[in-house]
Amino acid sequence: MYIYDSAKKVKLPFESIKEGRALIYVCGPTVYDDAHLGHARSAVAFDLLRSVLTHLKYQVTFAKNFTDIDDKIIKKMNESGKSLEEITSFYTKRYKDDMRAIGVKDADIEPKATESLQTIINFTQNLLNEGFAYITSSGVYFDTSKDDKYLCLSHRHVDEDDMRSRVEEDEEKKNIKDFALWKFAKKGEISYPAPFGEGRPGWHIECSAMIKEHLAEKNGDYQIDIHAGGADLLFPHHENEAAQTRKESSQEIAKYWMHNGFVTINGEKMSKSLGNSFFLKDILRVYDGEIVRFYLLSTHYRANINFNETDLLQNKKRLDKIYRLKKRIEGVQSAPFADKEFEDEIMQALSDDLNISKALSAVDFMITNANDILDKNPKDNAKKAQFAANIELINSLLGVGKKEALAYFQLGVSDEEKAKIEALIKERLEARAKKEFKKADAIRDELAQKGISLMDGADGTKWEKVDI
Repeated sequence: MYIYDSAKKVKLPFESIKEGRALIYVCGPTVYDDAHLGHARSAVAFDLLRSVLTHLKYQVTFAKNFTDIDDKIIKKMNESGKSLEEITSFYTKRYKDDMRAIGVKDADIEPKATESLQTIINFTQNLLNEGFAYITSSGVYFDTSKDDKYLCLSHRHVDEDDMRSRVEEDEEKKNIKDFALWKFAKKGEISYPAPFGEGRPGWHIECSAMIKEHLAEKNGDYQIDIHAGGADLLFPHHENEAAQTRKESSQEIAKYWMHNGFVTINGEKMSKSLGNSFFLKDILRVYDGEIVRFYLLSTHYRANINFNETDLLQNKKRLDKIYRLKKRIEGVQSAPFADKEFEDEIMQALSDDLNISKALSAVDFMITNANDILDKNPKDNAKKAQFAANIELINSLLGVGKKEALAYFQLGVSDEEKAKIEALIKERLEARAKKEFKKADAIRDELAQKGISLMDGADGTKWEKVDI
């Protein structure tokens, strides 16, 4: 397995701290609003990483945090009159529901900032005791001048104006680059007791503390194997995490850093039903989660995506082909294992820094080859069983192709519309039984105009929604 390390800016062989085991921490959402496409992109990218490492027989422990105390949450409390628990529990559930809709598995460990306060306080106190932090009237700050490796992660060369736009400002700070570990309580804000002053944690410290509490190795140069998140977190969030952990523990927080690319919206290629919404919930009202997942998955995780429906629908056609093959082999028990050559090809691609383009090319070739074989011998059940196992491998690695084929091709049709379609099909069958073929054809034509294709077979009439 090779991965691109964001800090070293080079592709490296993955060598876990302990053989056969991988500790991964991904920065999760701040739960004050609904999940957006950026959250979805990160979740899908590292869900794929988790699947690949698991397939390579690593024992993976996967953690994703929830920031449930923050300036934005406090603002939401003041605006809505709701408690912190009401807001954060509501949006945490919404986030998890949306992620499950796009096939993202729950993390093994899902710590929350408010449930990690003692660890955060102890971490801050340790930095104070060692002289790596200091107190001002507004809070406890990390002294970046004490870390000669500061900015080695992001490789930034920043001036004071640049820093002011990114790091909280306090006139008592020793250095413009210093950042808050603990913010002292302001009037009317939620706060928690601590020996150095009542208040609440800064953003950056929670991840360092959670990694220490739930994942950190006690020996060696690194606490975890992989720290991951969106490219927007590289600076200042991950830079600051790395610095404070380095000084508190005398270890690097992670052996490898991975960052996924940005997501932007192309409004010119979005429908009226979606508008320019960045929220995942709005996209899921129009498109099934598996289609959204496949679209986000189909671009390499480090590349940026300009989200638009033209590209989404183009990728859906690629997903359709998986389900067309699945439809052809329905009713056949899958073979015990995927085709070795196909598995080797797709794993070789994904083991190269999650090279999804090569992996999907392997999928495309397998599907084309399978259809050619079945065109020549449609009753070859041994081959069908092998192709079914290949699709199960795709399910396991990519998280797509899990639905029944008929259900997939009926996506986008409401229950009310389905009832009307079934009623018309029944009326058509009755007309055919009475030899009223003109009426039966008229019903078929009526459904076709609505994008409904009928397929008559020995087991009755089935239907699909098709593009018109």
